[in-house]
Order: sequence, then structure tokens, then C-alpha cells
Amino acid sequence: MASLKEVKGRINSINSTLKITSAMKMVASAKLHKAQAAIESMLPYERRLHRMLTNFLGAGLTVESSFIVNHEVKKIAIVVFASNSSLCGGFNANVIRHLNDLIDKYSKEVGRENLLIYPVGRKVADAVKKMKGVVPMGDFQHMSGKPNYKEAAGLAEELMERFLNGEIQRVELLYNHFKSTSTQVLTHETYLPIDLSGEANGAKAEGADEDAMNADYIIEPSAEKIVEKLLPKVLCMKIYTVLLDSAAAEHAARTMAMQIATDNANDLIQELTLLYNKSRQQAITNELLDIVGGTMA
Repeated sequence: MASLKEVKGRINSINSTLKITSAMKMVASAKLHKAQAAIESMLPYERRLHRMLTNFLGAGLTVESSFIVNHEVKKIAIVVFASNSSLCGGFNANVIRHLNDLIDKYSKEVGRENLLIYPVGRKVADAVKKMKGVVPMGDFQHMSGKPNYKEAAGLAEELMERFLNGEIQRVELLYNHFKSTSTQVLTHETYLPIDLSGEANGAKAEGADEDAMNADYIIEPSAEKIVEKLLPKVLCMKIYTVLLDSAAAEHAARTMAMQIATDNANDLIQELTLLYNKSRQQAITNELLDIVGGTMA
């Protein structure tokens, strides 16, 4: 059995850790509220842009765009969103594990040298550097820490330019979607080329107004001009929304991880306190028996 001094030392050590995890939980919770407000404010705008796009399609308009064309896939770009710091449970590990699965899968199709990885976040950037054969495309760590529209639009414009120039034929996104404080959903979706039929079907599935989908639009100057302006804006907004979504999911994961750590520390302190009291009581009892025994002798 551990001595009283050792048990007391462990209790003090865990108490110190408890203060740290509790403080980190409060900080993460405050950041979560801010990130949640940001993503909840942005989602209606992004969804309205998508609704406008799907309404054009639902109105029976024939639209042509370079962002819609499917080419023979020779190079694939994967934009991966993670965090700059740890202590957030399996948030980063899940993303990195799924990225490895995607790389193994696409390596059989186009080869590892034709996979371009855009790592957003220091944790995934460090993981990509250790992967053999894949090509990391720049440093986007700062975007994960403080998401802003200008930098997100810059990344989106680079991806669009490479796609239009034929340097890449497909772009995919991998990130954690914020569903609730306790639930983050690992999401993998195609960014380019845009599947407009899927967008239209998705809008109907979400309960889009059927009359709006079948509306007879009067469009000036033309549907092609409107969609030409709308598609890049939708694509830029998508990257920014994913950034905000990933940031909210990160803070939620860290809040839950620190809450679990705090609860475990409290449970451990209770167990050690009980052990300490039992050991102390036993030591006092032994001392009393020695005193009584010495007196009788």
C-alpha cells in the first residue's frame, strides 16, 4: 500500500491537473459559443445561394459552366481541415485516419504522386509531411486558427483556377461537421466538379418549396451570366463555411474532452481521498495499539 505522503502527493498533483482541465473547458466553451454563432449566421446565407442555384435548374433552364464538366481524372486535390492544437479527443486522429484511407484508395486510381493535399491545420500538415509520395500544397495553418473569408476565398480561387486550367480534375473536402456539442460528423464530399443534379435533388429533399422550384423566372441579362457570377461565389462561400464548421467542431470536441478529463480527475480524487482516509485511520489505530500495548507491559 502506498504511504500517506505518496497518496497526498498524488491528490495534490491531480488537483493541479483538475484546475487546468477545468479552465481549458471554460475557454473552449466560450470559443464554441462564438464559433457556433458564426456558423449559424453563415449557413442561412450559404443555403440561400445554393437555393438560388437549384431554383435556376428547377425552372428548366439549360446552364453550361466549366465548373460542371466532368473530365478524365488524372489528378485529385484533397482539402483536409483539422486543428492547430491537440487535447480535443479524436478530432484530428479521425480526419488523419480517413485521409490515409482516401490516399490508399485513390493511389490505385491515379497514383500517389498525382494526389495534391491541401492541409488546413497544423496537426494534419504535420501528418502529411510524414506521408510518402503525396504532394502537400502550401501552408494553411493560420486559416484553421482564425477563419476569415478573404483567405478562404483565396484558397477557393486557387482551386477553381487549377480546375479550369486542367491541372486537377477533381477536388474533394474532408472535415468534421459540427452537429452538436457532443457530436461531430466526419464529412467527405466532392467540391469540384459541381454536381448540379445532386444539388437540385438535395434541395427538394430538404423540403424546398415546389412552386419556387418550378417558377417561371425572368432573368436579366441571361441565365448563363447569372450562374457564371453565382457559381464562384457559392464555391468561395463553401470553403469559408467549412472552415467555420470545422472550427466549431474543434471547440466542441475540446469542450467534451476537457469535461471528461475533469470528471475523471474528480472521480480519481474521491478514490484517493478515501484511500488516504483509510490509510490514515489505520495508522492512527496502529499507533493507539502500540501505546496501549506499551502501557500494559
